[in-house]
Formats: sequence, structure tokens, C-alpha cells
Amino acid sequence: MGNMNSENMLKDFHIPNYMLVPGSEVQRCSYIPACPVLVFINSKSGGQLGGQLLVTFQNLLNKNQVFDLGEKAPEKVLHQLYVTLETLKYNGDVFAAEIEKRLRLIVAGGDGTASWLLGVVSDLKLPQPPPIATVPLGTGNNLHFSFGWGKKNPGTDEKSVMSYLCQVRFAKEMKIDSWHIIMRMRSPKEGSCDPIAPLELPHSLHAFHRVSQSDQLNKEGCNTYRGGFWNYFSMGMDAQVSYAFHSERKLHPEKFKNQLANQSTYMKLGCTQGWFCTSLFHPASRNMAQLAKVMIMKKPGQWVELSIPRSIRSIVCLNLPSFSGGFNPWGTPNKKKLRDRDLTPPYVDDGFLEIVGFRNAWHGLVLLSPKGHGTRLAQANGVRFEFHKGAADHTFMRLDGEPWKQPLPVDDDTVVVEISHFGQVSVLATPLCPSKSINDPASPASSRDEEDDSYDEEDSEDKEERRKFGASDTFKLPEGIDLAHLS
Repeated sequence: MGNMNSENMLKDFHIPNYMLVPGSEVQRCSYIPACPVLVFINSKSGGQLGGQLLVTFQNLLNKNQVFDLGEKAPEKVLHQLYVTLETLKYNGDVFAAEIEKRLRLIVAGGDGTASWLLGVVSDLKLPQPPPIATVPLGTGNNLHFSFGWGKKNPGTDEKSVMSYLCQVRFAKEMKIDSWHIIMRMRSPKEGSCDPIAPLELPHSLHAFHRVSQSDQLNKEGCNTYRGGFWNYFSMGMDAQVSYAFHSERKLHPEKFKNQLANQSTYMKLGCTQGWFCTSLFHPASRNMAQLAKVMIMKKPGQWVELSIPRSIRSIVCLNLPSFSGGFNPWGTPNKKKLRDRDLTPPYVDDGFLEIVGFRNAWHGLVLLSPKGHGTRLAQANGVRFEFHKGAADHTFMRLDGEPWKQPLPVDDDTVVVEISHFGQVSVLATPLCPSKSINDPASPASSRDEEDDSYDEEDSEDKEERRKFGASDTFKLPEGIDLAHLS
């Protein structure tokens, strides 16, 4: 009886082979699944857990709807599926239209893997972009926690996976802001200023990369780099500790087999890197204020300089209420502070980032207290870092859990990092989701949403390029298919 119930339940997640395998014969299907899924798993995440989870999902579902990210690029899988679905719809397959309308994606991995999938779906610009659910297989799992999927690595047995699939089916869809980041500097006369990743990653998994010569963002005589994020961008000491952690894991992978050991190592590295004893280990030149001038935009086209206290050694531009393993560095300002400082409650879809500063790791430990928070610096829908000439020959940066060492040219006074809002992507959230939407009836009214629509008025060609991360080419319909016919 139990097996029969399981089989009946799994029908709701099934996608038939003729939609997944090119050249397959079209089948007649009488049962429309309530929640057809594609599953992408980073088999190298979570020690052995990624590989175990891959096997369990393949045993429960059609093997052709479960993919190992180490072997199959998600943009190619999604492009092929949507070409097939659009072709079938064009030929009158009503079932294909239902699959496309109900499709949900599952991605299992750490924050970097989840962000990779979000970037791919954003860049593909699919006819009906599917929402994304996450399985926490990383160390921090901040993005997963933000939408109620938890921080701890999950069980990999069939019962645990069945329970998770049920959560995915009944999860609510949420829109979250996407953020584009671009860095530009003069091409160095000697040496390289390309980002130095702590791990040998495939190009697609690099959070931040140099644009190609043919890219419209490329400018002659300059090096231009870009990336994107949904959770946070950080710069300074916290990114340096994260970089040391990933470097250590690359050198000694045998020491990083479970989440608890990883977190313990992270704390130890925080001590050795001077994050707890900053003034002893690092000179004042590591203050963020001496490294760069920070400009923010609260209203369209109006940039103002942000005053950064000299003690701040790490800046976090935060979109979601989860950082460093689930802590919320913005906290919950009381009504008086909101009013006096022109702040609003943080939402994940309001077109604004929360900008927070930290002095050192001791300051970060205030997040452990019920009302703890970092130094609230500002809220903005655009941020620009203008680096002071010769202030440092490198710094450390991090996007959604992926750190890198960023060399800086010492003789260039034009180095700029600019963060801009560009659209939204859909995720799936459980009832335990701590993230708040500005459109939720329970949210207090905000005056900011009236200004959002006017923000994106810029050259349309440049605007389109800024709306991509470089994660994937835009999806195009097969030749001979008339879009008007499909709609």
C-alpha cells in the first residue's frame, strides 16, 4: 500500500521522456502532473551528500529529469527542453503547454550553485521562467535559509527526498530582486588584474569574470568584469576569511567532509586572518573608507557620498535577510530609527539593498544576540565604489558565498565597482521563509515602490546588457515557429 501511495504521489513530479530526449516518439499522456520538476545537483557539494542525493532523485524520478551539474550545463538542458516544449505547443500538444506552465526547478548545492542557476534562468529569458527551490548542501546556505529551506544539510534517503518534493509542490512563488555588478579599470601596463578564485572552477561557476572582447560592455583600453547576486556582495575582511577557507579546502579536501567541521575551520581561520584582532594584524589602510569612496543612489540619477566610519573593515550590500550562516546583519530597526534615518523595513523585492558595515569579527558576534545587528549605513538602489589610487594592491570580494582576491592597479585612479538593480527572478518559499515581500498584505506600505518604475530609464542597448550576468545566451525560438501562434 505504501509503495502504491508513493508511486501515485511521484506521478505529480514526472516529466515524460519524449519531452526530455530529443528525437523521442511523442506519447499520449492522460495524467497532468501537478508539479513537474527538473533537478540539478552539484554532486561535489556536501562531502558525499551530493552524490547520494543524485542517486536517490534518479531512483524516484525519471532519470532524464535529474542532472549532475558536473556533467551537464543547466543552460543547455533548459534551452533544449524549452525548444522541445515550444515545438510541441506549436504542433498542438496541450500537455506540453501544461508542463511548461507548472514546471519548477530544484537545485541542490551551496550558495554559489544556487546563484548559478538563478543567473542562468535570468539570462535565458524563457517564455515562462520556472521558479527555483533549493536543497542546502553548502557550508553557509544563506540563500536556502532565506526562503525556508533550512541551513543544515538534508537527509538523502528516499523518505527525506519524498518529503522534500512535497514541500516543493506546495511552496509559494516569490519574486526577488536581481543585482548586476560591474568593475572597470584601465588595462594594466604589466601583470594581470583578473580575479583570483581560491578554487579551480569551471567558467560558469566563477561568480565574477572578465567580459569578452565582443561584449557590448567591453571598452577599449579597459578591463571590464561583471557578475550578479541575489543575496549579498561583500568586500573586506569577511571576504578575506572566506577566501582563506576555500583555499584551505582546496589544499586539504579530506578535512572538509561535513558541515560542522567546515564551520569550525571557518572560525579558526577568522582568528588566523586577523578578523578577531584586526588592529594588531592589519594597518589602518585596510579601513574601507581609505580603500574607496562609496557613493549611493536612493533616487533615480542622484548619487550622494556615503560616510563610512573609519573603523569599518568590511562592507556588506545585502538583499536577503541571511548572512554568515543565517544571521541578519541589518536586524529590525525600531519605528523611531526608521523614521529618523529615512529607512524602511527590508524587503527582497523593493529594488533596494541594505548596506551594513562591520569593524571586526567581535562586532559580527553581536548577530548572535536576539536584537544584534551590524552598523546600518544606508539603503540604496544603486551603489558605487570608487577606489583611491594606490590605496592597496588588492582587496577581497565575495558574491553569494563565492570569494575571490581582486588585484588592483596601484597607478590607476579610475577603478570603479558599480552595483545596479535589474529585474527580478522567481524562487520558491516554504511557510518558514524569513524573507518579506513588499507586496505581502502584512507588509507596511512603503513610499519607495512608487519610484521603482522610473529607475531603469537608460540607453536601451546598455540596459539589455546590464540585464544579463554572462551566465547564458538568451533563449531563442526554433526557426519556423511563429510566436503569435503560440500566444
